[in-house]
Order: sequence, then C-alpha cells, then structure tokens
Amino acid sequence: MTPAVEVRNISKSYGKINALDDVSFSITPGEVFGLIGPDGAGKTTMFRILCTLLLPSSGTASVEGYDTVRQLTEIRRRVGYMPGKFSLYQDLTVEENLNFFATLFGTTVEDGYESIKAIYSQIERFRHRKAGALSGGMKQKLALSCALVHRPSVLFLDEPTTGVDPVSRKEFWEMLSVLKERGITIVASTPYLDEVRRCDRVAFLHQGKLMGIDTPQKVLSDFADIFNPPAIEHSKQNISNENVIEVSHLVKAFGTFRAVDDISFSVRRGEIFGFLGANGAGKTTAMHMLTGLNQPTSGTGIVAGYDIRTEYEEIKKHIGYMSQKFSLYEDLTVKENIRLFAGIYGMKEQDIRHKTAELLERLQFAAHKDDLVASLPLGWKQKLAFSVSIFHDPDIVFLDEPTGGVDPATRRQFWELIYEAASRGITVFVTTHYMDEAEYCDRISIMVDGKISAIGTPDELKQEFRQPDIDHVFTYLARQATRSSD
Repeated sequence: MTPAVEVRNISKSYGKINALDDVSFSITPGEVFGLIGPDGAGKTTMFRILCTLLLPSSGTASVEGYDTVRQLTEIRRRVGYMPGKFSLYQDLTVEENLNFFATLFGTTVEDGYESIKAIYSQIERFRHRKAGALSGGMKQKLALSCALVHRPSVLFLDEPTTGVDPVSRKEFWEMLSVLKERGITIVASTPYLDEVRRCDRVAFLHQGKLMGIDTPQKVLSDFADIFNPPAIEHSKQNISNENVIEVSHLVKAFGTFRAVDDISFSVRRGEIFGFLGANGAGKTTAMHMLTGLNQPTSGTGIVAGYDIRTEYEEIKKHIGYMSQKFSLYEDLTVKENIRLFAGIYGMKEQDIRHKTAELLERLQFAAHKDDLVASLPLGWKQKLAFSVSIFHDPDIVFLDEPTGGVDPATRRQFWELIYEAASRGITVFVTTHYMDEAEYCDRISIMVDGKISAIGTPDELKQEFRQPDIDHVFTYLARQATRSSD
C-alpha cells in the first residue's frame, strides 16, 4: 500500500537556523496523524513542505506517491490545507470565500457541495455575512469547508482550533471523525492534549528533530516533562478583602442585541479571576468596558477606584493589558519595547532605567536586550509581553487569552509569572480557552448568552454542577446557550 504521506530525511534551514533536521516518518491512508511539539519545533515548516509551499533544503517528501517538488500540481489536486490563521479573506462574505476557493481548485461549490454539506449547512444561513464578522467557531467551519470543497483525499490542519472555545473544539473534532469515516487522511497539529489523544498516532518534533513517533498515550508518557508538567503551588494569602473591580447590572447593547446582558460581580485585590465563556458569549465586550475601550449602555462599573463611564482615561493608567497577540512591536528590540511601553504608562526616565535592568536580569534576557522581538521564541515573547504589561505596577492586569497555541510546559512557566504578580498584590483578570488554566484561578465566572451563568471557586463549581472538572462544567453550561454565537 502506498503511504498517504512519506517523509524521508527532510531538512530545512533558514540561514543558521535548522527548522527541520533530518526528519523521517510515514502516514497510512485514512489515518488521523498528529504533529505535536512546542512553538518553533518545525511543525508549520513541515506542513508547508508537504503542501508544496516550501522547498526542503534536503531530503524528499511525497503525498499519495507524488513528489512534493517534481509533481506539485498532482499534489495540490489531492490535498486540503487549513493553516493556523484560517486562511479566509475577512472582507469577503461566507459565500464569496467558498466560491473563491472552489474556483482556485478548478471546481464549483455545486460540484463539491455533497463533500461539505454536513459542515457548510451549519453556517449556510450566514452566507451573506463577511468572514471577519463570524465567531471563531464559525470561521473554523468555513475554513474547513473551503479546504474540502474540491474533495481532497489528504487534509492538512495546522493548529486549526487555537483560540476557539472548548465546545467548538469538540464539535470540530467530531466533524473530523466523520471525514475519517469517509477515508480522508488527516494530518493535524494541536497544542491541546485532549485533541492529541484523538489521533491514531503522533510525531513529536522538538527544535526541528523528530523525538518520538507512536500512539498518543506512549508519546505523552515518554515526554511527560513537556506535556504534563507538575502542578504549580499557589498561596492565596495575598488576597485582600478590598474590591478592585465592582460591576453592577452592566449592559452593552448593539441595537436590539445585548452582547452583555445585566452582569454583576466583584474581584478582590490580589485575586486571580478567570473570565470564561464560549466564542460570542460576551467576554470580550465586557472586558472592553472594564478597560475603558467601550462605554456601557447601562449599569455601573468601578475599576481600580474609577468609574468606567466617566473616568476611563484614569483606568487606563492603573491597569495593564495583554492580548493573545502579545502586544509587542516585532521590529523593535527587547529593550526598545520595554522603553516604549514604560513611556506610554508615564513612568519617569530614572525609574525606567532601573526597572529595565532589573527586569532583564530577572527574565535572564540581559544578553538579548538588543535582539529584535521578531527573532525571539514564542515563550520568550510571552514572558516579555506579560512583564511589560505589569512594568508600571498596575492595580489590575487584564490577560485576553494570553497562552493561545502554547505548549503545556511553556504555559506552566507563564502561570508562574502570574502567581508571582498576584503575590505582589496585582489582581489578574484572565480569559482562557484552556480549562486546566481555569483550575489555576482563585475564582472563575462562566458567561453564556451575555449573562454570568456561574461564579465561584473551581471546587465550588464542580460541586454545584456535579462535574469532575471545569472542562465538563464549561461544556455543560455552554451547551445550554440559546442564541447563536454570531
């Protein structure tokens, strides 16, 4: 039997950097095969080589017996590719995106409709809506439909569920199970361990080298230090009784649609507060009001002692903020980024110099202070972005999915920084789609349909809803949503 994918001694270099170093493996037709490893391991480079978008420096690769260099036209007829950023044109409608990809592969939506019907029918009623206006889960379904419209026999998925809530992720993998039953070979990368376990086999890449290839259980066990690091000890003794966030009957409406629908809660100084919800539940809208980026329709909110309606400029001086994109300037050096953000926060020049030297030493970045941020590994960028967001010692730091797409060991290191900040009295307000991270929080709330459906400590919520973990609590509540995430 001809392998669906065969990789023989593939290497790929970018100057002095070896993205892939003598990698070999083969994939059986109809298999669900995982490519796993930390950021910078070489996964995306391998995907691009197999999809004929990159030439290897050495070695050969074939897809269904066709060479990726000499027979790329044949391969492109047979493969579907879904890169991590969804590959959609945000200003085109759902229908226009699908027609574009069908044309690209020399077919039509009508001809390929049966191959995508089960997936596309779930979003077809939004066909006139621009892709940029869809939720993460809907974009995911559209991107998968675009990758399948020409009826490929091999599907390459590069972290397709990063930034998507747990329920949408489960639905996505259920769709992949249907595709597997149709005989389609699926090659996927993912940072989520529950998704890793749904693969038939996985290959673990680290710094461009193939470290192991076997069943998910065997690989996760053999490299437990990376995929299952020990739990972090967290002392809650620094949480005070003082509230630094107080929200009462907060509403944000867009016309007749209430994105945030009458929410009330408080957060204490030094507390790590998890703000959870499915895509479209209202989390981001609520966070924008709390950080002074948007005004409420009704209700009240006090953040760091300031009114979100009238004193939003003062709020911005007393908070830190870090988004999933890390908020760093890639074409500036490490030191220049620190200097820039410290200046934005209004810090004095003498304080900036002193604290910059202290921060570089603490992060062990002193030797890299003049390196461009673009050249840093993802984990380093993450630590730097968080450190910059609390450089001015804010009362509260807002973290919007800060660890999206990051491996477990690097996420653990990031949470050590969060715990250290909380121990200094900084309140941490964090959104995440990793339910194991929710377990690290002192308290969490879960939003459904614009309302807070549950709030309490992780243990309290597990007991209240009689579920074994927060992942099950989240899924139980999110599946009770009645409004569309779009």
